[in-house]
Amino acid sequence: MKSRNFLPIRAAEGQYSRQAHADLPEGAYEREISKEGFFGPASFVYHKRPPTGWSSFEGPLRPRAFDLTALNSTEQSLWNAPVVLHNASCEIRFWQVAGNGPGLMRNGDGDQLLFIHQGTGEFFCDYGRLVIETGDYIYIPRGTMWRVSLKGVMRVLAIEASNTHFTLPDRGLLGPHAFFDPALLDTPKMDKAFRAFQAMDVETSVQIKKRKEVSVATFPYNPLDALGWHGELAVARINVKHFRPVVSHRYHLPPSAHTTFVSDRFVVCTFCPRPFETDPGAIKIPFFHNNDDYDEVLFYHSGDFFSRDNIKAGMMTFHPAGFTHGPHPKALRKMLVQDKPATDEYAVMIDTRDPLDVGPAAEGVERRDYVDSWK
Repeated sequence: MKSRNFLPIRAAEGQYSRQAHADLPEGAYEREISKEGFFGPASFVYHKRPPTGWSSFEGPLRPRAFDLTALNSTEQSLWNAPVVLHNASCEIRFWQVAGNGPGLMRNGDGDQLLFIHQGTGEFFCDYGRLVIETGDYIYIPRGTMWRVSLKGVMRVLAIEASNTHFTLPDRGLLGPHAFFDPALLDTPKMDKAFRAFQAMDVETSVQIKKRKEVSVATFPYNPLDALGWHGELAVARINVKHFRPVVSHRYHLPPSAHTTFVSDRFVVCTFCPRPFETDPGAIKIPFFHNNDDYDEVLFYHSGDFFSRDNIKAGMMTFHPAGFTHGPHPKALRKMLVQDKPATDEYAVMIDTRDPLDVGPAAEGVERRDYVDSWK
Protein backbone atom coordinates (compact mmCIF):
# COMPACT_ATOMS: atom_id res chain seq x y z
CA MET A 1 0.00 0.00 0.00
CA LYS A 2 1.12 3.59 -0.65
CA SER A 3 2.88 5.17 2.33
CA ARG A 4 0.94 8.08 3.87
CA ASN A 5 1.79 10.42 6.73
CA PHE A 6 -1.37 10.06 8.81
CA LEU A 7 -1.79 12.20 11.91
CA PRO A 8 0.28 10.58 14.72
CA ILE A 9 -2.56 10.25 17.22
CA ARG A 10 -2.11 7.93 20.22
CA ALA A 11 -4.92 8.35 22.74
CA ALA A 12 -7.59 6.54 24.72
CA GLU A 13 -10.65 7.44 26.76
CA GLY A 14 -13.21 5.75 28.99
CA GLN A 15 -13.46 1.97 29.18
CA TYR A 16 -11.38 0.18 26.58
CA SER A 17 -9.11 -2.78 25.92
CA ARG A 18 -5.39 -2.29 25.43
CA GLN A 19 -5.40 -5.12 22.84
CA ALA A 20 -7.62 -4.95 19.78
CA HIS A 21 -10.03 -7.87 19.32
CA ALA A 22 -9.38 -9.27 22.80
CA ASP A 23 -10.13 -8.68 26.47
CA LEU A 24 -13.13 -6.44 25.81
CA PRO A 25 -14.70 -4.51 28.72
CA GLU A 26 -17.43 -6.64 30.25
CA GLY A 27 -20.60 -6.57 28.15
CA ALA A 28 -19.03 -4.39 25.44
CA TYR A 29 -19.05 -4.80 21.65
CA GLU A 30 -15.99 -3.64 19.73
CA ARG A 31 -16.18 -1.68 16.45
CA GLU A 32 -13.10 -0.93 14.38
CA ILE A 33 -12.82 2.31 12.40
CA SER A 34 -9.86 2.14 10.05
CA LYS A 35 -8.16 3.70 7.04
CA GLU A 36 -7.17 1.90 3.82
CA GLY A 37 -9.10 -1.23 4.65
CA PHE A 38 -7.14 -2.92 7.43
CA PHE A 39 -3.75 -1.56 6.38
CA GLY A 40 -3.90 1.98 7.82
CA PRO A 41 -4.39 3.55 11.25
CA ALA A 42 -7.40 2.39 13.23
CA SER A 43 -9.35 3.08 16.39
CA PHE A 44 -11.56 0.75 18.41
CA VAL A 45 -14.83 1.96 19.91
CA TYR A 46 -16.55 -0.08 22.64
CA HIS A 47 -20.36 -0.01 22.53
CA LYS A 48 -23.00 -1.12 25.02
CA ARG A 49 -25.05 -2.68 22.18
CA PRO A 50 -24.13 -4.34 18.87
CA PRO A 51 -23.47 -1.56 16.31
CA THR A 52 -25.80 -3.27 13.81
CA GLY A 53 -28.96 -3.02 15.92
CA TRP A 54 -30.92 -0.81 13.55
CA SER A 55 -34.69 -1.05 13.33
CA SER A 56 -34.69 0.06 9.67
CA PHE A 57 -32.13 0.94 7.01
CA GLU A 58 -32.80 2.83 3.78
CA GLY A 59 -30.60 4.43 1.15
CA PRO A 60 -27.60 3.53 -1.02
CA LEU A 61 -25.54 2.16 1.90
CA ARG A 62 -28.09 -0.62 2.42
CA PRO A 63 -26.29 -4.00 2.50
CA ARG A 64 -27.30 -6.29 -0.33
CA ALA A 65 -27.29 -10.03 -1.03
CA PHE A 66 -27.72 -11.83 -4.35
CA ASP A 67 -28.64 -15.46 -4.94
CA LEU A 68 -26.41 -16.16 -7.92
CA THR A 69 -27.72 -19.73 -8.17
CA ALA A 70 -30.85 -18.15 -9.67
CA LEU A 71 -28.76 -16.91 -12.62
CA ASN A 72 -29.21 -20.29 -14.27
CA SER A 73 -29.13 -19.53 -17.99
CA THR A 74 -26.29 -21.39 -19.74
CA GLU A 75 -23.96 -19.28 -21.87
CA GLN A 76 -21.21 -20.75 -24.02
CA SER A 77 -19.25 -17.49 -23.97
CA LEU A 78 -18.05 -15.77 -20.81
CA TRP A 79 -18.76 -12.46 -22.52
CA ASN A 80 -22.49 -13.29 -22.49
CA ALA A 81 -22.50 -14.16 -18.78
CA PRO A 82 -24.26 -11.60 -16.55
CA VAL A 83 -22.21 -8.87 -14.90
CA VAL A 84 -23.03 -8.89 -11.18
CA LEU A 85 -20.88 -5.98 -9.97
CA HIS A 86 -18.50 -3.66 -11.77
CA ASN A 87 -16.49 -0.45 -11.75
CA ALA A 88 -13.69 0.95 -13.90
CA SER A 89 -11.10 -1.37 -12.31
CA CYS A 90 -13.02 -4.58 -11.68
CA GLU A 91 -15.74 -6.62 -13.37
CA ILE A 92 -17.41 -9.58 -11.63
CA ARG A 93 -19.50 -12.06 -13.63
CA PHE A 94 -21.22 -15.32 -12.75
CA TRP A 95 -20.92 -17.79 -15.62
CA GLN A 96 -22.85 -21.03 -16.08
CA VAL A 97 -21.50 -23.04 -19.02
CA ALA A 98 -21.86 -26.60 -20.31
CA GLY A 99 -20.25 -28.76 -22.98
CA ASN A 100 -17.76 -27.34 -25.45
CA GLY A 101 -17.66 -23.69 -26.38
CA PRO A 102 -18.10 -22.76 -30.05
CA GLY A 103 -14.63 -21.25 -30.25
CA LEU A 104 -12.01 -19.41 -28.25
CA MET A 105 -12.13 -16.35 -25.99
CA ARG A 106 -9.54 -13.64 -25.38
CA ASN A 107 -9.72 -10.77 -22.91
CA GLY A 108 -8.01 -7.64 -24.18
CA ASP A 109 -9.35 -5.54 -21.28
CA GLY A 110 -7.25 -7.07 -18.51
CA ASP A 111 -6.11 -10.16 -16.64
CA GLN A 112 -8.87 -12.69 -15.93
CA LEU A 113 -9.36 -14.81 -12.82
CA LEU A 114 -11.78 -17.74 -12.88
CA PHE A 115 -12.90 -19.39 -9.65
CA ILE A 116 -14.55 -22.77 -10.31
CA HIS A 117 -17.54 -22.88 -7.98
CA GLN A 118 -18.87 -26.18 -9.37
CA GLY A 119 -17.85 -28.57 -12.12
CA THR A 120 -14.96 -30.37 -13.77
CA GLY A 121 -13.46 -30.34 -17.23
CA GLU A 122 -10.51 -29.34 -19.35
CA PHE A 123 -9.04 -25.91 -20.05
CA PHE A 124 -7.22 -25.37 -23.35
CA CYS A 125 -5.13 -22.26 -24.06
CA ASP A 126 -2.06 -20.93 -25.84
CA TYR A 127 0.13 -22.60 -23.22
CA GLY A 128 -1.39 -26.08 -23.30
CA ARG A 129 -4.00 -27.96 -21.29
CA LEU A 130 -5.15 -28.11 -17.64
CA VAL A 131 -7.62 -30.44 -15.97
CA ILE A 132 -9.83 -28.16 -13.86
CA GLU A 133 -12.18 -28.89 -10.97
CA THR A 134 -14.27 -27.36 -8.20
CA GLY A 135 -12.21 -25.02 -6.01
CA ASP A 136 -9.68 -24.08 -8.69
CA TYR A 137 -8.49 -20.55 -9.31
CA ILE A 138 -7.42 -20.14 -12.95
CA TYR A 139 -5.24 -17.10 -13.67
CA ILE A 140 -5.38 -16.04 -17.34
CA PRO A 141 -2.96 -13.30 -18.47
CA ARG A 142 -4.44 -10.58 -20.63
CA GLY A 143 -4.42 -11.50 -24.32
CA THR A 144 -4.43 -15.29 -23.82
CA MET A 145 -6.68 -17.37 -26.12
CA TRP A 146 -8.58 -20.11 -24.25
CA ARG A 147 -11.66 -22.32 -24.04
CA VAL A 148 -13.18 -24.96 -21.74
CA SER A 149 -14.33 -28.49 -22.54
CA LEU A 150 -16.70 -29.81 -19.88
CA LYS A 151 -18.25 -33.08 -18.78
CA GLY A 152 -21.36 -31.34 -17.45
CA VAL A 153 -22.39 -27.95 -16.14
CA MET A 154 -19.75 -25.65 -14.68
CA ARG A 155 -20.45 -22.55 -12.56
CA VAL A 156 -17.72 -19.96 -12.42
CA LEU A 157 -17.08 -16.70 -10.57
CA ALA A 158 -15.14 -14.59 -13.08
CA ILE A 159 -13.15 -11.56 -11.88
CA GLU A 160 -11.47 -9.18 -14.32
CA ALA A 161 -8.65 -6.80 -13.42
CA SER A 162 -9.71 -4.16 -15.92
CA ASN A 163 -6.79 -2.56 -17.79
CA THR A 164 -4.29 -4.02 -15.32
CA HIS A 165 -2.94 -7.18 -13.72
CA PHE A 166 -3.22 -9.74 -10.93
CA THR A 167 -0.17 -10.23 -8.73
CA LEU A 168 0.60 -12.06 -5.49
CA PRO A 169 0.61 -10.07 -2.23
CA ASP A 170 3.77 -9.17 -0.37
CA ARG A 171 3.75 -11.52 2.62
CA GLY A 172 6.27 -9.37 4.49
CA LEU A 173 7.76 -11.02 7.57
CA LEU A 174 5.80 -14.22 6.87
CA GLY A 175 7.88 -14.82 3.75
CA PRO A 176 6.76 -15.69 0.21
CA HIS A 177 5.73 -19.27 1.05
CA ALA A 178 3.00 -18.40 3.56
CA PHE A 179 -0.66 -19.11 2.74
CA PHE A 180 0.46 -21.12 -0.28
CA ASP A 181 3.82 -21.93 -1.79
CA PRO A 182 4.15 -20.54 -5.34
CA ALA A 183 5.48 -23.99 -6.27
CA LEU A 184 1.83 -25.13 -6.06
CA LEU A 185 0.92 -23.01 -9.09
CA ASP A 186 0.34 -25.45 -11.96
CA THR A 187 0.93 -24.35 -15.54
CA PRO A 188 -0.67 -26.00 -18.61
CA LYS A 189 0.93 -29.00 -20.27
CA MET A 190 1.36 -29.61 -23.97
CA ASP A 191 0.52 -33.26 -23.42
CA LYS A 192 -1.02 -35.96 -25.58
CA ALA A 193 -4.55 -34.67 -24.93
CA PHE A 194 -3.52 -31.17 -26.00
CA ARG A 195 -1.93 -32.47 -29.19
CA ALA A 196 -5.15 -34.43 -29.92
CA PHE A 197 -7.12 -31.21 -29.46
CA GLN A 198 -4.79 -29.42 -31.87
CA ALA A 199 -5.30 -32.19 -34.42
CA MET A 200 -8.98 -31.21 -34.68
CA ASP A 201 -7.90 -28.45 -37.05
CA VAL A 202 -11.23 -26.86 -37.95
CA GLU A 203 -12.44 -23.33 -38.62
CA THR A 204 -12.35 -21.52 -35.28
CA SER A 205 -13.65 -18.17 -34.09
CA VAL A 206 -12.00 -16.09 -31.36
CA GLN A 207 -14.23 -13.76 -29.35
CA ILE A 208 -12.02 -10.83 -28.31
CA LYS A 209 -13.30 -8.48 -25.61
CA LYS A 210 -11.80 -4.98 -25.71
CA ARG A 211 -13.25 -1.79 -24.23
CA LYS A 212 -16.23 -3.91 -23.11
CA GLU A 213 -17.16 -4.79 -26.70
CA VAL A 214 -16.65 -8.11 -28.43
CA SER A 215 -15.01 -8.55 -31.82
CA VAL A 216 -14.85 -11.93 -33.57
CA ALA A 217 -11.81 -13.11 -35.55
CA THR A 218 -12.42 -16.29 -37.54
CA PHE A 219 -9.56 -18.52 -38.65
CA PRO A 220 -9.73 -21.35 -41.20
CA TYR A 221 -7.83 -23.46 -38.66
CA ASN A 222 -7.40 -23.89 -34.90
CA PRO A 223 -5.20 -20.97 -33.75
CA LEU A 224 -4.19 -22.86 -30.60
CA ASP A 225 -1.39 -24.33 -32.71
CA ALA A 226 1.64 -23.50 -30.57
CA LEU A 227 4.57 -25.89 -30.79
CA GLY A 228 5.94 -24.75 -27.43
CA TRP A 229 6.67 -21.76 -25.23
CA HIS A 230 8.99 -20.42 -22.56
CA GLY A 231 8.95 -17.36 -20.34
CA GLU A 232 7.72 -15.87 -17.08
CA LEU A 233 4.05 -15.34 -18.00
CA ALA A 234 1.48 -18.11 -18.38
CA VAL A 235 -1.90 -19.41 -17.31
CA ALA A 236 -1.69 -20.82 -13.77
CA ARG A 237 -3.99 -22.89 -11.58
CA ILE A 238 -4.17 -23.47 -7.83
CA ASN A 239 -6.91 -25.12 -5.77
CA VAL A 240 -8.19 -23.78 -2.44
CA LYS A 241 -7.62 -27.19 -0.83
CA HIS A 242 -3.88 -26.39 -0.94
CA PHE A 243 -4.22 -23.14 1.02
CA ARG A 244 -2.83 -22.99 4.57
CA PRO A 245 -4.45 -19.99 6.29
CA VAL A 246 -2.38 -17.75 8.50
CA VAL A 247 -3.82 -17.97 12.04
CA SER A 248 -3.20 -16.71 15.56
CA HIS A 249 -4.56 -18.56 18.56
CA ARG A 250 -4.72 -15.34 20.63
CA TYR A 251 -5.92 -12.75 18.07
CA HIS A 252 -8.60 -12.69 15.36
CA LEU A 253 -6.75 -11.69 12.21
CA PRO A 254 -8.37 -9.22 9.78
CA PRO A 255 -9.51 -10.38 6.32
CA SER A 256 -6.39 -8.87 4.76
CA ALA A 257 -4.40 -11.77 6.27
CA HIS A 258 -6.17 -14.02 3.75
CA THR A 259 -5.29 -11.95 0.65
CA THR A 260 -4.69 -14.27 -2.30
CA PHE A 261 -4.34 -11.96 -5.33
CA VAL A 262 -3.74 -8.23 -5.62
CA SER A 263 -4.67 -5.80 -8.38
CA ASP A 264 -4.12 -2.04 -8.55
CA ARG A 265 -7.49 -1.05 -7.08
CA PHE A 266 -8.80 -4.21 -5.42
CA VAL A 267 -7.78 -7.42 -3.69
CA VAL A 268 -9.09 -11.00 -3.78
CA CYS A 269 -9.03 -12.93 -0.49
CA THR A 270 -9.92 -16.55 0.27
CA PHE A 271 -11.44 -17.79 3.53
CA CYS A 272 -10.63 -21.46 4.21
CA PRO A 273 -11.16 -23.79 7.17
CA ARG A 274 -8.94 -22.77 10.08
CA PRO A 275 -8.81 -23.29 13.86
CA PHE A 276 -10.76 -20.90 16.05
CA GLU A 277 -8.82 -18.72 18.44
CA THR A 278 -8.27 -20.52 21.76
CA ASP A 279 -7.32 -17.62 24.05
CA PRO A 280 -10.27 -17.09 26.46
CA GLY A 281 -10.27 -13.32 25.95
CA ALA A 282 -9.91 -13.28 22.15
CA ILE A 283 -13.04 -12.71 20.09
CA LYS A 284 -13.72 -15.68 17.84
CA ILE A 285 -15.88 -14.11 15.14
CA PRO A 286 -15.34 -11.30 12.62
CA PHE A 287 -15.31 -8.00 14.48
CA PHE A 288 -17.71 -5.12 13.83
CA HIS A 289 -16.04 -2.56 11.62
CA ASN A 290 -16.43 0.41 9.33
CA ASN A 291 -14.59 -0.16 6.07
CA ASP A 292 -14.93 3.42 4.89
CA ASP A 293 -12.47 3.11 2.00
CA TYR A 294 -13.36 -0.23 0.35
CA ASP A 295 -16.52 -1.88 -0.92
CA GLU A 296 -16.66 -5.46 0.40
CA VAL A 297 -17.99 -8.37 -1.64
CA LEU A 298 -18.18 -11.97 -0.39
CA PHE A 299 -19.00 -15.00 -2.54
CA TYR A 300 -19.97 -18.05 -0.50
CA HIS A 301 -18.52 -21.22 -2.05
CA SER A 302 -19.14 -24.08 0.39
CA GLY A 303 -19.44 -25.06 4.04
CA ASP A 304 -21.00 -23.60 7.18
CA PHE A 305 -20.72 -19.80 6.99
CA PHE A 306 -20.31 -19.22 10.69
CA SER A 307 -20.63 -15.41 10.73
CA ARG A 308 -23.77 -15.28 8.54
CA ASP A 309 -27.29 -16.65 8.95
CA ASN A 310 -29.56 -17.83 6.10
CA ILE A 311 -26.71 -17.68 3.59
CA LYS A 312 -26.14 -20.63 1.26
CA ALA A 313 -23.46 -21.66 -1.22
CA GLY A 314 -23.65 -19.65 -4.43
CA MET A 315 -24.83 -16.44 -2.77
CA MET A 316 -22.97 -13.13 -2.78
CA THR A 317 -23.17 -10.28 -0.28
CA PHE A 318 -22.26 -6.68 -1.03
CA HIS A 319 -21.41 -4.18 1.72
CA PRO A 320 -20.75 -0.66 0.32
CA ALA A 321 -17.92 1.35 1.83
CA GLY A 322 -19.10 3.26 4.91
CA PHE A 323 -21.55 0.59 6.06
CA THR A 324 -20.98 -0.61 9.63
CA HIS A 325 -21.23 -4.39 9.68
CA GLY A 326 -20.20 -7.51 11.52
CA PRO A 327 -21.53 -10.90 12.55
CA HIS A 328 -25.21 -11.78 12.52
CA PRO A 329 -26.92 -12.31 15.92
CA LYS A 330 -26.62 -16.11 15.65
CA ALA A 331 -22.82 -15.82 15.36
CA LEU A 332 -22.63 -13.05 17.96
CA ARG A 333 -23.80 -15.47 20.65
CA LYS A 334 -20.53 -17.35 20.12
CA MET A 335 -18.28 -14.27 20.25
CA LEU A 336 -16.07 -15.65 23.03
CA VAL A 337 -16.87 -19.39 23.08
CA GLN A 338 -17.24 -21.60 20.02
CA ASP A 339 -18.82 -25.06 20.09
CA LYS A 340 -16.37 -26.59 17.59
CA PRO A 341 -12.61 -26.33 17.14
CA ALA A 342 -12.46 -24.89 13.62
CA THR A 343 -14.36 -23.07 10.90
CA ASP A 344 -15.80 -25.07 8.02
CA GLU A 345 -16.18 -22.65 5.13
CA TYR A 346 -14.75 -21.59 1.81
CA ALA A 347 -15.50 -18.12 0.50
CA VAL A 348 -14.00 -15.60 -1.94
CA MET A 349 -13.81 -11.95 -0.87
CA ILE A 350 -13.27 -9.02 -3.23
CA ASP A 351 -12.49 -5.63 -1.69
CA THR A 352 -12.50 -2.72 -4.14
CA ARG A 353 -11.02 0.74 -3.53
CA ASP A 354 -13.63 2.31 -5.85
CA PRO A 355 -17.42 2.03 -5.55
CA LEU A 356 -19.08 -0.87 -7.36
CA ASP A 357 -22.26 -0.68 -9.42
CA VAL A 358 -24.81 -3.48 -9.44
CA GLY A 359 -25.56 -5.11 -12.80
CA PRO A 360 -29.17 -5.50 -14.02
CA ALA A 361 -29.07 -9.30 -13.71
CA ALA A 362 -28.06 -9.10 -10.05
CA GLU A 363 -30.94 -6.72 -9.33
CA GLY A 364 -33.28 -9.52 -10.40
CA VAL A 365 -31.89 -12.07 -7.92
CA GLU A 366 -31.49 -9.80 -4.89
CA ARG A 367 -32.57 -10.95 -1.43
CA ARG A 368 -34.03 -7.64 -0.26
CA ASP A 369 -34.62 -8.93 3.28
CA TYR A 370 -30.86 -9.27 3.86
CA VAL A 371 -30.70 -5.87 5.59
CA ASP A 372 -33.03 -7.24 8.31
CA SER A 373 -30.82 -10.25 9.08
CA TRP A 374 -28.98 -8.31 11.81
CA LYS A 375 -32.18 -7.62 13.77
